Amino acid sequence: MSCNNQAVTENEKKPVQIVTLDPGHFHAALVQKSMYPDVDSVVHVYAPEGNDLQYHLDRIKTYNSRADNATQWKENVYTGNDFFEKMISEKKGNVVVLSGNNQKKSEYILKSLQNGFNVLADKPMVIESNNFSVLEQAFETAKEKNLLLYDIMTERYEITTMLQKELSMLPEVFGTLEKGTLDNPAVTKESVHHFYKYVSGSVLTRPAWFMDVSQQGEGIVDVTTHLVDLVQWECFPDQIINYPNDIQIATAKRWTTDMTLSEFKAITKLDSFPTYLKKDVVNDSILKVYSNGEINYTLKGVHAKVSVTWRYKAPEGAGDTHYSIMRGTKANLVIRQGAEQQYKPTLYIEPIGNVSDYENVLASQIKNLEQRYPGIELKKLDKGWELTIPEKYKEGHEAHFARVTEKFLEYLKNKNMPAWEVPNMLSKYYTTTKALEMAKAK
Repeated sequence: MSCNNQAVTENEKKPVQIVTLDPGHFHAALVQKSMYPDVDSVVHVYAPEGNDLQYHLDRIKTYNSRADNATQWKENVYTGNDFFEKMISEKKGNVVVLSGNNQKKSEYILKSLQNGFNVLADKPMVIESNNFSVLEQAFETAKEKNLLLYDIMTERYEITTMLQKELSMLPEVFGTLEKGTLDNPAVTKESVHHFYKYVSGSVLTRPAWFMDVSQQGEGIVDVTTHLVDLVQWECFPDQIINYPNDIQIATAKRWTTDMTLSEFKAITKLDSFPTYLKKDVVNDSILKVYSNGEINYTLKGVHAKVSVTWRYKAPEGAGDTHYSIMRGTKANLVIRQGAEQQYKPTLYIEPIGNVSDYENVLASQIKNLEQRYPGIELKKLDKGWELTIPEKYKEGHEAHFARVTEKFLEYLKNKNMPAWEVPNMLSKYYTTTKALEMAKAK
């Protein structure tokens, strides 16, 4: 089955046909920032009429009309109130892409699978613990029907994170992962995001519901999904995590980001707060969004802490930032992305104490690693080393959506998704939803 065969005519569909369901988040469009050999250029979109849909179609149009590597997507749109039922009954494709309002996402995932669609879903797949059983049922349905359900974990394709994981698997460099304590976790991951941001070169217009945690989900179950995923992926590579036994949540907390009406207007283009947000508005002018959260937990006995903070707007020249430390018995592996790093993620190797002959051992191991990542180099610093990484590896967040989609398509075609992926997706969402439940109970 070759998709590049010259005999393929426009009337012959390629093996994968995408259906986009209610694309309220810009991530839905980023899946289509690239073309894929096995994916048909005709995409069927089912969504209610409104700004969310229009912004999505405008982004696709931008990709289709750009000067370099223009895409050739053809969007076939249905906007009736029965858009979901219509998608199910018409079955115009075999892969549903879901990235939008999260209130019904778990239900949409389950019903799409029950009706024979594979699903590529943006995070979070579930935003409340009382819907976790729906996600469990969805994975059971996927297994029964030999379908693929997968979530979009872009951060696994960030080069500093990839190399942090690689280095943690070298006992000569890292030693073994510490167990850590509640006060001094073995692994810490912190993420700072901004409501006002640029995407594909222009200021992102946020849907008003993005600030409603009953529709978007709180920060502790949204962006934190990426951090929990990376803790699992880096600390226990290729291992199955059994959430009833392997995860214990110690503490969890949540807090708000306060947004003025004028700030809200700037990112939504709306003149007032919608009725559904009034519950979160103080003094008719300040919107309080529960977009921040922190989870302290143990995973297979290892203490981890993840936290997400949302600010309104980044300082000039800055953007979203990521901090990550893995503490080993021989060295700490640290990713920093602050002003000192010019807000670009930078990976450091910081040895613990005076390790005999460490520099020579490290240089030798990096030389081996360079066979897979040509061009990486060590730069000596006071506390250890910076791993300098060639620009060619620094694709950026938007490009990572193509990487995830390519991985999904590989699993779809070859039926070779690793055995750990499904239990670990469930473990990830168990962690976030249980943490929210705990934080709300305070």
